[in-house]
Amino acid sequence: SITKERTEVILQGTSSLDPNDPSAVWEEYDFKCKPGDLSRRPCFISPYHYRLDWLMWFAAFQTYEQNEWIIHLAGKLLAQEEEALSLMASNPFAGREPP
Repeated sequence: SITKERTEVILQGTSSLDPNDPSAVWEEYDFKCKPGDLSRRPCFISPYHYRLDWLMWFAAFQTYEQNEWIIHLAGKLLAQEEEALSLMASNPFAGREPP
């Protein structure tokens, strides 16, 4: 079955020294095929799919404790590891200090 509402996991980072500061600017990591920007054309790659983007969809149905790989992915994005960043459509911190 398909649900009428879709919950999404969104990964964001900030350059703010205090992430709890209300004026902190949070920037989103875009995935190659995961739904996100509504103005972007949907991704269609057949017969293959982007595994990370697909796993993110299932992760939204559970908690992070049930998907520990998300914590590891977030750590690799924070460290700006090229292997992890290559899985993303864009890096909002490219050419800047890590978040």
